[in-house]
Amino acid sequence: MTHPFIPPARPLIGEEEIEAVAAVMRTGMIAQGPQVAAFEEEFAAALVSGTRAAAVNSGTSALHLGLLAAGIGPGDEVIVPSFTFAATANSVAITGATPVFADIDPLTFTLSPAAVEAAITQRTRAIMPVHLYGHPAPMDALQAIADERGLMVFEDAAQAHGATLHGRAVGSFGTFAAFSFYPTKNMTSGEGGMVTSTDPEIIRGVQLARNQGMETRYANEIVGLNNRMTDIHAAIGRVQLTKVGAWTRARQDNAAFLDAHLHGVTVPHVAPGATHVYHQYTIRVAEDRDGFAAALREEYGVGSGVYYPIPNHELPSLARYAPCAELPATREAADQVLSLPIYPSLTPIELERIVHGVNTLAQAGA
Repeated sequence: MTHPFIPPARPLIGEEEIEAVAAVMRTGMIAQGPQVAAFEEEFAAALVSGTRAAAVNSGTSALHLGLLAAGIGPGDEVIVPSFTFAATANSVAITGATPVFADIDPLTFTLSPAAVEAAITQRTRAIMPVHLYGHPAPMDALQAIADERGLMVFEDAAQAHGATLHGRAVGSFGTFAAFSFYPTKNMTSGEGGMVTSTDPEIIRGVQLARNQGMETRYANEIVGLNNRMTDIHAAIGRVQLTKVGAWTRARQDNAAFLDAHLHGVTVPHVAPGATHVYHQYTIRVAEDRDGFAAALREEYGVGSGVYYPIPNHELPSLARYAPCAELPATREAADQVLSLPIYPSLTPIELERIVHGVNTLAQAGA
């Protein structure tokens, strides 16, 4: 009997989101407007208390405009992980600054404080950790390094809506944080991003840069861009924001089930004091990861993903920034990681099939 395929990701869009879009369309006001303003206020209140928020059209734009608002530009260096999506380093490079790649903690896949310290030079202006897969980076240790060396900290929180460290929300630690609302994230607005900060000047800088440098129409204060979010996208995001808490709990419940039942692979580590929101449930497969993934798909109908097979410092687009980089933990992770389905709509039967497939293949490989 052929089982229905379990995809690696399954975006959740309901009738409430559809109706919210239709309601905006009926108003005739579909560009940035009252829905965006409401989404900004509600997002900050719900997920990053004590900050202000500025919505943009993607997570990459959130990183880019946050960096510009913080004054990052040519001659500056920003320390970033190589084990992440290219948008992290791209956003630094597009400002004219230099991304400097540092290695990761092999347990959490987030920036290693020791590697960051070793990468600091006289040109370093900031450290930009990624809360990869939904697990918080070691913000206390990174902030201590930054404070000692007079550096800023920026958070790439694209995958970490609602994650916390020692009870404090990600997105509230650094000079600014950037979130993404891409369709497969823990919540979506169709496309979009959000910058959060406790610094009103950062928020104003993002608001200017996203709107061609204007606060008052046609009175351009800076050279800006068009990175605005539309009210259509904000309307989707507002509905999803009311659901993401329950979805996160479902992801955590699914992760707990997999943790308890998977054998022969390395399951995700959760650091003390961290709340993991499981954007991805990422295991390690020590031998022939790609063959394992292919067999899981072909024999058991279970999809999976590799995030990320080519580290940033090895990409043709970014390798010039790291001609001599040796990042062994990054390289090993790129060869071994495999993300299993973890989304809230998984059924108990699907979870059982994921476990059966992984355990059978792991046992055969042993």
